[in-house]
Amino acid sequence: MELSRPSLLPSCALIFLALLASPWWSVHSAEDVVITKVDRRIDLTSHIVRTSASIRFENKGSSDTTKVLFALSSAQAERLAYLAAIVLEGKGKSKTQSDPVAVSQVSFQSAPRDIVLYSFSLNKPLKRGESAIVEVNYVLTHVLKPFPEEIKQSDVQLVVYLDNAYLLSPYVVKVQTTTFKLPRSRVESFTKLDASRLADSELKYGPYENVAAFSHQPVTVHFENNQPFAVIKELQREIEISHWGNVYVTENYHLMHGGARHKGTFSRLDYQARPSASGVAAFNRLFAKLPPRAHSVYYRDEIGNISTSHLRSDNKRTDLLLEPRYPLFGGWQVTFTLGYGVPISDFLFYSKDGQRFLDFTFGSPISNAVVDKLVVKVVLPEGSKDPVVSVPFPVEITHERKYSYLDTVGRTVVVLRKENVVPEHDVHFQVYYKFNNLALLAEPLMLVFGIFCFFIACIAYMHFDFSISKSSASYQARLQREEVADAIQRLQKVMNVRAAVTDKLDASLRDLARTGDVASCKAARKAAEATLKETAKEVKSIQEALQASSRAASVLLKVDSLIQKEKEKQDKLLQKHSLTVELYERKLSSKDIDNRIAPYQQKLLVLTQEVSDLLHAIDD
Repeated sequence: MELSRPSLLPSCALIFLALLASPWWSVHSAEDVVITKVDRRIDLTSHIVRTSASIRFENKGSSDTTKVLFALSSAQAERLAYLAAIVLEGKGKSKTQSDPVAVSQVSFQSAPRDIVLYSFSLNKPLKRGESAIVEVNYVLTHVLKPFPEEIKQSDVQLVVYLDNAYLLSPYVVKVQTTTFKLPRSRVESFTKLDASRLADSELKYGPYENVAAFSHQPVTVHFENNQPFAVIKELQREIEISHWGNVYVTENYHLMHGGARHKGTFSRLDYQARPSASGVAAFNRLFAKLPPRAHSVYYRDEIGNISTSHLRSDNKRTDLLLEPRYPLFGGWQVTFTLGYGVPISDFLFYSKDGQRFLDFTFGSPISNAVVDKLVVKVVLPEGSKDPVVSVPFPVEITHERKYSYLDTVGRTVVVLRKENVVPEHDVHFQVYYKFNNLALLAEPLMLVFGIFCFFIACIAYMHFDFSISKSSASYQARLQREEVADAIQRLQKVMNVRAAVTDKLDASLRDLARTGDVASCKAARKAAEATLKETAKEVKSIQEALQASSRAASVLLKVDSLIQKEKEKQDKLLQKHSLTVELYERKLSSKDIDNRIAPYQQKLLVLTQEVSDLLHAIDD
């Protein structure tokens, strides 16, 4: 019996209905939109690959469309760091650029698996029969592969770049060209296709006509690229806001040369003697563009300050040229810290609703560097509330708390994290927060209160007795030491008074020799004897007090010797004084008088020196 063949019509109808119901056909049909012209330019002059594509979309469908699609291979999508699109309006020289259009990643089941699709939302609907020019700019990182992977110090660096000769598009492309801009005219090899040509440092493919959707024609370019492959493995930026006048920025870098790895030995002599031939693939300086009016700039590493830097600053720009301690070859790494301060008035503003907000740059200030991992920490003043972040691209946002000097509850820290950051991300972002002005008084009041408490504690310490027991041996010993010290101080004061008496007696003798007034000299002697008699009683009481103290044994012998020598000195001085007056009354000549009192004078000099030595010994 012959089996009847099933009809294919129902199954085909079901497939057609499923395609109509899918998001691909409900939003855009491959037949509704075509690309009439593509001019794609790929910049390979550095280690960051920048592509600019001018795409003219034309709506040939029956209805308006507000979105168009853009495609990248999955390999390029993994290395995609930046993607933006704008619409050119007008014709000729009157063309104007619109604001950047909204970009979102979409997925369709009917698209190839190794394709990643992005949707561009046009500013106004594209009507039937109309066309729009969309300028697409995207940046790829880590797509230039060194070949060979290892080179010597004197070798140049060769890299390989893989791409598509056609624009990868979900639409039919009527006419398209692709141009590769190379850093030098030296090209080892490139894929030769129809309508491909190399002129100086530009490699051009096309024009190609009527290219089908998702067409792929791989091309490989092997060329020389000695530009600095500056790759920042990790960058941590801390932006601390101080309402007392400044914003302080601290940046910790982990930098490496991402090009062909260096092999063999390194000769600094060859590098310095022949810089154009030795180490052409290395770099020994970095250029950083800091905010205008930056001040207190420092550049250091784990060893200390790095003096090989040059700073130029004015009101409009601040340029910093950094030189590491050694040149960086492929695979070599270095870590350092860059810090500076800027006036708060340039970056902190008030919003319409009364909130304060910081307006600062997001990316690295180092030119043409790729940041694999970027962490930006914004430290708000203590007392800040309800922080809100505005960033023009997706980032991971978390919050932390930091404690600094004179903090009580800590400072709110807004943490922004992003990977695969390029110079195109160095745009301004905003952090809004609420802050009560009374919180500015917290730190000064805390400082005043702390100083006040310190002085109160010092006063209490000086007035309170913290000994455990007044009957203890240590307490009694301390009291005795204080009594001995007090007795020594009183003895020194008395000795100073008696020394002043000595000076007055000597002065009276000099006046007698000049004027011959015996009466005045006798009066001075009488006053001196009265003072010496009065102080002798006080000296005796001090001596008895020291003899009664067991702690004075070490100085008692010196004190007794001092008292004895000082008394002997005063006795000799009075004898000299009495003899001199007597000789003047007898009206002897000055020469005879000097001869008679010379032995007394010599003895007085010896005694004076002995008394001085004993006083110094007791004082020590």
